[in-house]
Amino acid sequence: GEIPAWTPSSWTTKPIKQDVVYDDRAAVSKALAKLEKSPPIVTPTEICKLKKSLRDVALGKAFLLQGGDCAELFDYCEPNMIESKIKLLLQMSIVLIYGAHKPVVRIARMAGQFAKPRSSPTEQHNGKTIPAFRGDNINGYDPKDRTPDPSRLVSAYFHSATTLNYIRASLASGIADLHSPLDWELGHVQDETIKAKYERIVDSITESLRFMKTIGADSAASGLETVDLYTSQEGLLLEYEQSLTRKLKTPFPNPDVFSEPPQQWYNTSAHFLWIGDRTRQLGGAHVEYFRGIANPIGIKVGPTLSPADLISLLSILNPTREIGKITLITRYGEQNIASLLPAHIRAVKASGHTTFSAILSELGQALKIHREEDSFLGGVHLELTGEPVTECVGGSEGLRDEDLSFNYLSFCDPRLNEKQALELAFLVAGFYREEAF
Repeated sequence: GEIPAWTPSSWTTKPIKQDVVYDDRAAVSKALAKLEKSPPIVTPTEICKLKKSLRDVALGKAFLLQGGDCAELFDYCEPNMIESKIKLLLQMSIVLIYGAHKPVVRIARMAGQFAKPRSSPTEQHNGKTIPAFRGDNINGYDPKDRTPDPSRLVSAYFHSATTLNYIRASLASGIADLHSPLDWELGHVQDETIKAKYERIVDSITESLRFMKTIGADSAASGLETVDLYTSQEGLLLEYEQSLTRKLKTPFPNPDVFSEPPQQWYNTSAHFLWIGDRTRQLGGAHVEYFRGIANPIGIKVGPTLSPADLISLLSILNPTREIGKITLITRYGEQNIASLLPAHIRAVKASGHTTFSAILSELGQALKIHREEDSFLGGVHLELTGEPVTECVGGSEGLRDEDLSFNYLSFCDPRLNEKQALELAFLVAGFYREEAF
């Protein structure tokens, strides 16, 4: 049948999951009116540049590194915490470039990743039922601050804009300059083995740069002083996302899309948005909203998604089969991946869609399964922080259950610390290099 017309508000006609119910609708309207008049946080030019890079990832010419907090807090909008995450993503990308011999596309779960889906809207506290903490853009972590507050939507906008402003300023000021990688202080990475592996890679890159300088290929225009770092978030709070959805000029034509319109609807709150496991219903509000935006988007794929429903989702969200439009972010658990991932890969290949997957804990198996299925792992999507937290057991530090209380800071899911995140980068690099890291 004919595809119904899309508008930024057409999602309101569909059933919605993870919705927020506010007591004061007048205050919500006031907050959304403020957001609708505010400038975009990101631009169509940046969004299209990312989509072009993700096209290379989908074609196997680049590797995607996506990482950051499970859920940001407003308190994370602070220079040291922002810098530590930038540095960690840069360190990991150097390892991946070295291993995969491919450019790395970097997307941070930053500058807007506040909201979190919850399995239940309420929880028990001291014998009382109170609303669950849904993220700083909805309510507060303190049990006395759990009533959803519309003014937090406006605060989320300004914290996102401020964070991205500092990211851009840091990159422009040389935080990623490859001429001086040893200025990227390794912070909490005290493990001598990991440090030695990292230094070996840095030595190799430094040697290459020295060679380029010697033969005169080194210049200010060489792209060695800075990198692109894009922002991403789960598009969970649709009223907020709608208020920052703008019809803007298409910056440059896409080779995969015949007769691309001169103007398109862009979500200007982040470069990349994804649909979560709990909100990807085929007839639901989130899928309806996502099908109309021109941004590259992600779909969380897990054990509960059948191959048939996955193909239906791809057909709804990417009917023109634009390469680089969709990223499949797969997570099955290490017990399930061997039985579930191959069927999803085969279904996508048979459908004619070009897409790619990002994997969390079951990384080693994922790399092997993709190779066996004549596919490839396009990237990794990780919940991580540059802080020395103790939230995940294992790794070269040998963190055990009893160590978790030492520095467990997350109000949401546990995150990899700097050391553990670098280890995963070494795992991928080692696979591509076929050497025992």
